[in-house]
Amino acid sequence: MMQKILSWVKPVAGAAIIALLFWRLGSVAFLDSLRVLTWPTLLAAAGIGLLTTVFSAWRWCLTARGLGIRLPLRGAIADYYQALFLNATLPGGLLGDVDRAVRNGRDTGDVGRGVRAVVLERTAGQIMLFAVGAGVLIAHPGLALAVADMVSVSPAVLAAIATVAALACGFVAIKLRRNPGRVHRAWRTATGDIRQGLLARRNWPGILLASAIVLGGHIATFLLAARAAGSVAPARTLLPLLVTALLVMVLPVSIGGFGPREGFLAWAFATAGFSATQGLTVAVVYGLFALVASLPGVVVLAIRLVARHRAPEPAAPVPTPAPTPVSTSAPAEPLIVTDVATPRTLKTLEPAAV
Repeated sequence: MMQKILSWVKPVAGAAIIALLFWRLGSVAFLDSLRVLTWPTLLAAAGIGLLTTVFSAWRWCLTARGLGIRLPLRGAIADYYQALFLNATLPGGLLGDVDRAVRNGRDTGDVGRGVRAVVLERTAGQIMLFAVGAGVLIAHPGLALAVADMVSVSPAVLAAIATVAALACGFVAIKLRRNPGRVHRAWRTATGDIRQGLLARRNWPGILLASAIVLGGHIATFLLAARAAGSVAPARTLLPLLVTALLVMVLPVSIGGFGPREGFLAWAFATAGFSATQGLTVAVVYGLFALVASLPGVVVLAIRLVARHRAPEPAAPVPTPAPTPVSTSAPAEPLIVTDVATPRTLKTLEPAAV
């Protein structure tokens, strides 16, 4: 029941943020984001998207290999493009990853292990983002304080959140006491996956390199969006805002990725002395660039749908005729015909052959 409620609350919250921005800033920023798009910028965004997708798929192959799953890079790239397109067009931003996890699990005969490989791959990217984001916030304490001020809430709301958190912790504690063995097995599986999938000697250098390149590609796309939106601020001024925007995008409250990113950049640009409208335009242009970079996923999805439609149906099994029953009864006794008048035997009749 709680999962159903959250599945509706998350996109509704993202829609509320977009509606609030539309009400406060008008439609100018949204329309400007369409006017600033040019073919060179779209091609550049697609090229950066190709780079980040290839290295993301390679990172997925490495984590899968650590869990004992053979995942060819070519198939991983196709699956990743399809997942990116589904993430960009469906609410929540995670349904594409769920699809590729289940697909890979079914192909390898172990859905649980396939799901854990995708979770590890995404976790590696988030760790890199959090590490860089923490460094940015430490280097710019004013930005950290401003973010804290933006998300500050009233004491009553804070008390309500603390109450809900305490109830959730109590519920988890009860579950742990009722079934400690299951929790222990889950913890042992998780730590083993991290050790083999992320921290193995043959895996972690490639995962670290791929995560750094992918994060650099996202930041480069943000800078491209800022320049396309007309921002002339130096890159060293924009980078802290853009990295913090990537942190905000981790929040699972969006509609195809739109929502918190737009709200944060509109506020951040205004706080930094720029125009809130320009910040909103940068966020929307970045979202459009991400959508363009995921469009090869449409081709992958279409090819797979056509192949599934054209796949021949399995032939119906031909019924085999039932074998002729063989009599296992004892052979019939000879029929003796005698003369009624005299006891003399006239003829012996043999039974008919079966």
